[in-house]
Amino acid sequence: VRLMESGGGLVQAGGSLRLSCAASGVASRLTVIGWFRLAPGKEREFIAAINWSGTNTGYKDSMKDRFAISKDNASATVYLQMNSLKSEDTGVYYCAARFGALGVYSSNFRGYQDWGQGTQVTVSS
Repeated sequence: VRLMESGGGLVQAGGSLRLSCAASGVASRLTVIGWFRLAPGKEREFIAAINWSGTNTGYKDSMKDRFAISKDNASATVYLQMNSLKSEDTGVYYCAARFGALGVYSSNFRGYQDWGQGTQVTVSS
C-alpha cells in the first residue's frame, strides 16, 4: 500500500487545515487508515482512524472536539480536518495503514504496517 500525505503548511493559531492521505494498492476492505503526529521530543501520537468503507471511526479523546477524519471512497483519499489549531499541534503528520485486524483500529502506532512520508504542520502563536 502506498500512502501520500498532503495539505500541511504554516497556519496561525485558531486556524484550520485539511490534510489528505491518498491511498493506493489497498486490496482488503478490512484495511484501517490512521492519522498520527510526531512532535519534537514526543512519541508518535494517535489522532484518529477510519475503516476502509468509511463507516467506522475512532479518535483519541482529546482530539475529537477539534479534529475530524473522513474518507472519500471514490478517490480512496482519507482526510483529516483540523480546526482551532494550537501551537502544540505543530508536528509532522502521518497516515498509516493497518491490515489483518478485521477492520478494528488501534491507537498504537506499532499496529500499523505501512506509512506515508508525512506532512509538516506548523502552527504559529
